[in-house]
Parts: sequence; structure tokens; C-alpha cells
Amino acid sequence: AEEVLNESPSLWYLTGFLVPYEATPSQRSDDTADDDLDLQDRPSNGDDDTSPEAASARRAYFPSSMGLNFFVTPDTQTITAIVNWGEYTTTKPPAAEKDTTPQTWQRQPRQVSIEIPIPTTQKVHKQLVTPDGLELTIAARPVSNATGLPPGTQSVSLFLVNNRPPCEEKDLGYIFQAQLTVTSAIPLVPRPNPRGQSGNDLDEAIADLQYRDEREYTVGHNVSVVAHLNSDRTCNLISTAWMPTAEVEKVIPGDVPAVELEMETIAAAEDARSIQDMLGGIVTTYSSWIITQQAQIPTLDRSGRIVTAKKLLQDAERVNRRIAAGLESLNDPQVFAAFKLANRSIATAIRQRLSHNSEKLPVDFARPKWRPFQLAFILMNMVGIADSSHSDREIVDLLFFPTGGGKTEAYLGLAAFTLVLRRLQNPGIQGGAGLSVLMRYTLRLLTLDQLGRAATLICALELERQQDPQMLGDYPFEIGLWVGMAATPNRMGKKGDNDANSARARTIAFQNDTKGKPSPIPLENCPWCGKRFLKDSFQLLPNNDTPRELRVSCLSRKCKFRATNPLPLIAIDDTIYRRLPCFLIATVDKFANLPWIGQTAGLFGKVTHHCPKDGFSGAADTAKPGKKLPQGSLLPPDLIIQDELHLISGPLGTMAGLYETAIDALCTYEKDGKPIRPKIIASTATVRRASRQIRALFGRTEVDIFPPPGIDRRDSFFAKTVTADERHPRIYLGIAAQGRSLKVALLRSYMALLGAGQKEWELAGGKKNLPNPADPYMTLLGYFNSLRELGGSRRIVEDEVNTRLKSYASRRRVNEVTGSFVDREIDNDPCELTSRVSTNKVADTKRRLDLTFDNKDRVDVALATNMISVGLDITRLGLMVVLGQPKTAAEYIQATSRVGRDENRPGLVITLLNIHRPRDRSQYEHFTAWHTSFYRAVEATSVTPFSPRAIDRGLAAVTVALARLGHGELTAPLNAANITNCRQHLEFAIDTISKRAEGHDSELDDKSADRLRQKLRGKVLDLLDDWEKIAGKGLLQYQEEAGKAPPLLRNFLDPALKKLGADNPAHKFRAQRSLRDVEPVVELWVINPDNVEIDGEES
Repeated sequence: AEEVLNESPSLWYLTGFLVPYEATPSQRSDDTADDDLDLQDRPSNGDDDTSPEAASARRAYFPSSMGLNFFVTPDTQTITAIVNWGEYTTTKPPAAEKDTTPQTWQRQPRQVSIEIPIPTTQKVHKQLVTPDGLELTIAARPVSNATGLPPGTQSVSLFLVNNRPPCEEKDLGYIFQAQLTVTSAIPLVPRPNPRGQSGNDLDEAIADLQYRDEREYTVGHNVSVVAHLNSDRTCNLISTAWMPTAEVEKVIPGDVPAVELEMETIAAAEDARSIQDMLGGIVTTYSSWIITQQAQIPTLDRSGRIVTAKKLLQDAERVNRRIAAGLESLNDPQVFAAFKLANRSIATAIRQRLSHNSEKLPVDFARPKWRPFQLAFILMNMVGIADSSHSDREIVDLLFFPTGGGKTEAYLGLAAFTLVLRRLQNPGIQGGAGLSVLMRYTLRLLTLDQLGRAATLICALELERQQDPQMLGDYPFEIGLWVGMAATPNRMGKKGDNDANSARARTIAFQNDTKGKPSPIPLENCPWCGKRFLKDSFQLLPNNDTPRELRVSCLSRKCKFRATNPLPLIAIDDTIYRRLPCFLIATVDKFANLPWIGQTAGLFGKVTHHCPKDGFSGAADTAKPGKKLPQGSLLPPDLIIQDELHLISGPLGTMAGLYETAIDALCTYEKDGKPIRPKIIASTATVRRASRQIRALFGRTEVDIFPPPGIDRRDSFFAKTVTADERHPRIYLGIAAQGRSLKVALLRSYMALLGAGQKEWELAGGKKNLPNPADPYMTLLGYFNSLRELGGSRRIVEDEVNTRLKSYASRRRVNEVTGSFVDREIDNDPCELTSRVSTNKVADTKRRLDLTFDNKDRVDVALATNMISVGLDITRLGLMVVLGQPKTAAEYIQATSRVGRDENRPGLVITLLNIHRPRDRSQYEHFTAWHTSFYRAVEATSVTPFSPRAIDRGLAAVTVALARLGHGELTAPLNAANITNCRQHLEFAIDTISKRAEGHDSELDDKSADRLRQKLRGKVLDLLDDWEKIAGKGLLQYQEEAGKAPPLLRNFLDPALKKLGADNPAHKFRAQRSLRDVEPVVELWVINPDNVEIDGEES
């Protein structure tokens, strides 16, 4: 277009232009090119408190060239290059009118088509595009046959270079909107991807099979590229793109015909045969699908792919047999009753949550339905839950489904079945009480988000129990939240203890100021009816001075959990240890408490007495009121749910794997001479080498991924990838403005998106047309890789974005009546979802994000870190801006999946890339191809629980936890000194740890594994010997909590250790209070012999 601008085009446009190669540095750079975000240093201990990735220290210049690389066949003699660009000429006003008439810039479109022969030598060939120095350079070289390309294939590099002489008015020498298009009469040769062809890595082999139809035909240089595919997926046309786009197609649950999915219909079945008839179609249809897939194997083009395909379908057959076994298990009356009640409870809970913030009653909503994969997942796990001695119990089942697909409902359904069946199989307090389901997360936001859903389910189960206590027992269904002090009060507290974080202090503060103070528990609303908690919702009983219980009730007259029927919620550690709720939601790092707190033994059923008033007590308690338990203890947990498995990696995963040694042993009990371990299920949307990770974490050698992947990535029977014509995809747009700072790119992007969104909102009718189709794009969700980058960007939003948007409608071309933007006024204080924000503010921000733009409490801009990578499930959100490529592909996929969940509108993700960072440059230059198969880019996680550093940091704590909680005579606070009398009973701790180390890594050979076992055996023996030496000096307690006896366990930075001397064995018993207390990643600077730091790109 022949547009006219009222400012120079290099200021108007963020990117897309080439400057003269011989231009001076001042002409080749932007005044703000080296402006960086003002990194904010505010203390935080969260996962998002990381240092941002450093960019190149070189000065950033505008590009003078751009190009692309591609492969051609030996028969290709010529290609056609089409060069498109725009030139701008300026019109300066006469001197007399200079103050009233601005300088303008007129665009003149240019296009040149050149037929270029493929060079027969490896020399660089040049060809002028224009007489004044705009030129093409081309080079070709033969490619080795070892690359997997056809013989004779040549690699061609074609560049457009601005070799024009610089002009005094610099923009006159630039070319704008530069585009290079290449056509070839003979189709181009796709770039091979050798990953997965060796057969050594199963995940890579599966990716090679599933992505066999995805081909990359070109790679950009200083620019991104687009391959225009023919209907047969060949390619004759490629072009450059300054702002590339990619569509990531939606994955939806597969549909299985003739299967009853309504939960309430299943729950109403009269007998097992009725349910088997309702659901049997899953097995038969899946069997038919497997047969159809097997017929496709002979069509595969490589032997390796045939082997992989057979392996995948064998896995599918095994899973189908397990589903069939689950249906068969319904013939057991207790399994049948538990399955029916689980269906009814889940349906009730869904209806209740749908009624929150709605004028409709729960009964007014459509009958809740399962998705086929959810039902199948529950069925395949029922045998392992129902029969504790069955081999399925040892299998870790990994639910692998994209975010937003319904994983939560699947494992909550299995949890409900487990909770009910435990009571049916073990009547009385033995089955009715004690922790049955343990659900673990890594991030606070995710934990709190799932608490609301799980709490509603527990409320539904408790109402069922109240209606039929003869069937489900007298002990209530309750849910506990066991997380850090930032989210919940860990102590009940009492008058005069000066503990502002106690439940007592938080409750009184909230009752005195309900608007300014957060709720004492991390829920602002009743999980049953959705009504907001008020000051009288919380009661300290029996009195405010020395409370023993925090009772939570709803004040709504219509709610069933009011007055004398309080909500079954427990969020204080002290109460959790006494009540032992059947369902516990916890963060992984909370298990660092095991060696420090003896009452945690109760979580594993290790209690001895029960009192209806005071709850459970055991070896850790001085007073043991009530009666002794008939069996002497309770059952340990039956089911462990590990959500977002991919986050259990790195330092946190390593320490979690080490502590899991103790957790697994404490959960294990003996039945008929056989050890019974809990069933473990996990879930994730991004995973690689899951079997190795699970073995290192949980010590389990068998893993079933569900749904099992199929030969075609688009169809695994239970999940299908649909085209953009069927469902709106998520659209990604890449921006990499070479020569500009990320600060400028961020500012310009935010203003454009916010200003254009406002215009579309108004054009669609604003508040007069609700729901407004522009609503999902009216809230901009900004994602940052570190808290420090977010802090600097927050200032930009608060100051520059806010100020400029108020007059942004003035940004339009000359003679343009209305531009692309309108004025907009945004909130001065952007919302934030980070670890430095309090839990109640996080909850309030989540509530506001769900409000449509017509609401006065809506959100204009929300800034977030990896805290939202999981756990932010808000369907409304449709727009995200990502600053810089996240450190892992998994994080990028998880974070960007937070937007675009509305099936009626596509999600839009803008990725701002710093081309001076190698990873950002690579993603930009491969943008479209990379996004098409970005699940293939997910990195393998690292979990090394028995590495030397992990042993140094955590072995003492794990040893003490095992000994203290596993042997009752050592459990009480002052009984640390009893080791002298119990030493002979602690061989189990030595064996448990050493055997776990021996089998944790499948890649260790027998000799290496045995050496590791012997090493750990020696270290644990050494620790127990030193513990005995310390205990021989007199009184000893685990931590300073009972009298003046010295503590066995010490914090890593305990100043008292310095006074004891370096050789004192007390140094060996340093233990963490949180599994996150690990060293950060260490940065390395490379210095050359001249003592000059080498830039990262050079090293």
C-alpha cells in the first residue's frame, strides 16, 4: 500500500526493515537498543525467583541482511526469487510552514522477480536486485549422504543484502517490509530429523513415528520463514516472515459411541451387569480400533517405526485388558457399591460447582457426563485399588493429556471410589478413619486451585455418609490442606504466644477486618454453595484464648454446611495430625517435616489411641486420651496422586525422590506375608522419559501411560487432534525485533494489543452486545521467566503503557480517518500472579480474571511468572504475551496453554523473542515448524536422588525420618536418645535406603548398582553410629521443643554448629525445613588468557 506516515518509518515500525550494510553505527542502531528492563530485586523464595537469562553483551544493531536456507534435488537447475519491499520518500514542509506542517513519508511498493541458476561451485554468487546496491547472494553446497537426504541433494542459502550507500536522511537508504519468496518447479527436499531413528530412546522413536508426516523445508537467518505446502504436503514455495505465525491444533477427548457417559445414570444401575452393558462398548470399540491400527503397520516405511508401532499397540492391548478387568471387578458387591457412589458423588459435586455465581440451582444443569478417557482411566485402576495384592498395584499409571482436557475429574473420580471402598472393605474406625488419598502438588497456586474442587467432592461424600452411616461409618469424610505457612496456619496458637501466623491470630484478624485481612484458610468461598465466607464463618473452639479447633461453616441459610453441620475442612497442621482427614492435599516440599515432627507418623496410620473429642494420638504424644485402637494402628494411604509430574524435576525432584524413600516405606504394610504399597497415579501434559523419572522418584519399575499413544499422533482412540476447521486452534505470533530492546518490544506490543482490543470491543457493540466476542482479548496476560523481569515490566505497564494508551487513537496514518487503535484507560495497578503475592490476593486475582470486561472489577493486565504454568484454569482468557523463550519447552507449552480454552474463540499467544539469545533466535528462525511439533521438543527431566550432593543434603533427614516414624520407641520428641536401646531394630532403615538406591536407575549396570547400595549402606550405618554417640552424652530431642535437651537435627545455617567444631558429628544431622531449600543454578563466566570475559555466543 502507498501509505503516508507522519513520522519516519523506522520509528513507526518495530521491525521488518534492512539498513545499509555500510551505515554508521548511529544509523544502524536505535537509541534505546541497549535499554534493558529495570530488573527488580525484591526478596522471594518461590520457584519464580530466578535470574533472567543473560543476552549477548554486544551492541544491538538493525539487520542489513536476511535469508533462508533450503534443500533442492540434483535435478533443480534454477529457482525464482521474488523480492518485495517498500521505499519511503519524504516530503519536508517549507520553512515558513515547518511549525504547522509535519514532515511526511510516502511509501512506494517495489517488487523484483529474478530467476537464479543453482551454482555449480561452492562459491558465493551475487546478483543485483536494484542498480543502487540491493542484492541477492546465493551459495550452494552438496550434502553428505550420511544426513539421510537423497543422493545429490544440495543445500542452498539465499540472502537479501542491503548494500546501498547510506543516506544522510537514514530512512531513505533503508528498505522496509522486506520479503524474500522462493519458488521451484521441482519440489524442495524436506530437512531430515534423525532424532528417534537410532532406537535407543523410546520417546524419540515414538516421536519419529508420530511426526513422520511433519516436514521442515526451510530455515530463516535473521528472519523467520514460512513453507507453503501443497495438498500432498510437498513444497514448491517458501518465503520469509518478520512476524511468523503458527497454529497449534486442539486435542479433544475421543468419542466412543453406544457407551453410557451420564454419571447419574451409571449410579442408578441396579446391578453389575447393567453397568457392564452400559460401559462394555469402551472395550469392544477400543479392540476394533487396535485391529484397525495393526493393519496400518505394514504401510510404515522403516523397520524401526514398525517395531515402535507394534510396541505401542501391545501397550494399548494391555490397557484394554485392564479396563475389561475393571468392568469384571464390578461383580464384587463392594466394588459395585463404591463405583456407583463415586459416580453419584462426582455428579453432585459438579452440579454444585456449576451453580456457584449462577442464579440457576444445581438441579437445573444438564446431567453431568464423563469423557470416555476419564471412565476408562478409573476402570483400569479399580482392580489395583480393590485388590491390594494384585500386580496392578505396583504399576504407576501416568495420565497424559493436554491441559484443560479433564485430568482432574478423572483422578478425583478414582479418589472417590478409593475412599468409599476403603470403608466398605474395612468397617469401623479401621477403615473409616485415617488418610486414604494423598494428593501432592509442587506449586501453591495449583494446590489451592485443586483444593476447591476436591473439597466440593468431599462435601458430597460426607452428605452421602450422613444419609447412610450404617454403610459408610460414623467417622466423617474430611479434607486437609497441608502446605507451607504462607498459605495456611501451621499452628493453632493461643493467647500470648505472639504468633501472627497462627490460626488463632489469623482468625481474629479476619473477624476484626474482613475487607482488609485474608480468610484464615486459603478459601474465600464455601466450596459447597459458593457463598463468600464472613467473619462468623470461622469459630475458634472451645474458646478464643486456648482453641483446639477452627470450625468453618457457611452462613447461607440454603447451604447444607451451616450451624451444627460445619464444612469438613482442615487447614491447620495441628488439627490434621489429630483428625487425620481421609483426603489430604499437600505440596511436595512439606514432607521435609517428617524427621522434625513426630505427629506426622499419623499420616501413615501410625497412631494408637482415639478419642471422639481430642482425635487420634500415638507414640509422639505425651497424653493419649481415649481408647486404644483395636488393631493398634490405622491403615496407611491407599492412593497417592502426583499431579503435574513434569514439575518434580531438577533440585526439587532430586530431593523429593530421596524423601520418597521414607514415604514409600512408611506407607507400606504387610498382608499375608506380602508387602502392600500404595497405588500411585500421576498426571501431566508434558513428559519425556517418564519411566526413568518415575523409577527415580517412586522406586516403581512399571509405568503405563494413559491413553497409550497411537501410531498416528492425531488419534490415540481416547484423544484426537482436530484441524483448525473443526475447532479453533491456539495461534502463536512471534516477534523478534533485532536492534530493538525487549523493553521497546514489550511496550509497543502491549499498547497495540490493548488499543486494538478496545477498538474491537467497541465495534462489536461494547456493553450493549453481551457476550461481546472481543471479551477474551480484553485481558492481557503477561508471562515472564523470572520475577525480576516481571518487576521491571510492571513499571512499564504502570507508567508508559498506562499514559500512552490514553491518547493512542492518535497513532494513525496521514489522511486515515480512524486508525487501528482507540484510546483506553487501564487500571493503574496491574494484577500479579507470583510467589511474592499473598495467597488471598492470588485467589482474588483468579476470581477477577474470570469476570467479563463489562464488569467494573475486571482485569486489564495481569502479570505472571511460572506460577501459572499449571493450575490456572480460566476458560475466558484468550490473550497472552510471553517475554522471552522459557527455559524449557514444557514450561512454554504449559504456560501458553492457559489461554484459548474457549471452544468458540481461538487463543492468541504473542511471543517476544530476543534474537541475541541463542535459544530465542533458534525458535524464531524455526518458528512455524517448531510450534507444529513442539511436544516433540519437551526435554527429559532430571531426577538424581542418590547423587553425591543430594546425599549430603538429605540423607540424614531421610534416615532420621525412617527411624523415628518407623519405630514407635523413637517417635516422641525426647526419645531421640532411645537409639541406644533401639539400635538393633533399625536394620530396616539401612536396608530400605540402600535397596532403594540400588534399583533407582535402570541405566546402572549390576556392578555400579551394587557399589551404590554398599555406599549408601555404609553412610546410613555411619549416621546411626554417630546418632548413637550423640545420644550417649545424655538427653536428646529432635528439635528444640521439649525442655533444654540438645537437638539432634539442625538447620543448615544454625550458628550453634560453629561453636561445636568441624569434627563434631552434629554437623552430619543438618536437615532442611523445605525441599526447596536447595542451591540455585550456578552461572559460569569464561575468561580467556587475556583476562577478558568471553561472550556466551563465542564460547
